[in-house]
Amino acid sequence: MTRVQGFKGSRVQIPSFVLVILVGIFINLQTAESFNIPEKFEYELTWTGVKAGTATLEITRTGDDVKIISTAQSAKWVSVFYTVDDRVESILAKKSSLMFVGEPVNYRLRIREGRHRRDKEVIFNTGNKVTYIDHINNEKHSFDVPSLIFDPLSSFYYLRTLKLVVGEPVYVTIVDSKKVWNVEVQVLRKEKVTLPTGTVDTILIKPLMKSEGIFYKKGDIYIWLTDDEKRIPVKLQTKVAIGSINALLVGGRY
Repeated sequence: MTRVQGFKGSRVQIPSFVLVILVGIFINLQTAESFNIPEKFEYELTWTGVKAGTATLEITRTGDDVKIISTAQSAKWVSVFYTVDDRVESILAKKSSLMFVGEPVNYRLRIREGRHRRDKEVIFNTGNKVTYIDHINNEKHSFDVPSLIFDPLSSFYYLRTLKLVVGEPVYVTIVDSKKVWNVEVQVLRKEKVTLPTGTVDTILIKPLMKSEGIFYKKGDIYIWLTDDEKRIPVKLQTKVAIGSINALLVGGRY
């Protein structure tokens, strides 16, 4: 659910110097003030209209380091036949004034969804290189990446700082598993969403992704962000192995 956990789309790789220029322009025009640190979102997960679990999305800062954690757990009655126990972490460090809150240094994904299990890690090394580790299958690979790049989790926070205009897609470059992806995020339309606290104006986006993350995705994923400078993710909808999951914001601090 609630994870807006990773974006993976078309396979076009952008030259590093182009990314430096484009991201530099974005960050000069848009500030990271679009969200607070610390910040935590709490979600209720429903499966075919029935409460099926909970999820959280949280960002904290310690010194110059930023940590993002995404979790999801199934309710007890769901766990009897389909257990969900997911945790995704991204650690960023402030290495330059260019990046919005920091550059990724480590990304770890550990998910259990039914019989589907993954334990993957991406280590961001110096010299525009990353090391990918599959802890279950004992695989390890190192490869080159562009100068400015995100993991699937931190890319969502970067996306929240960008200007979103209906009908105009935005792009985020990420490393996911053993590949670099230039991900298209479609900005579909504006809608009203009803929360326990009232009705809010939102803007609906659709990342064109196929990556693994919170909830093993079998189809399209839709994310409703508040239509203001905070871009708070208030609702998410995605297909999973059986049926579909909806996540609705019910608490937290933001």
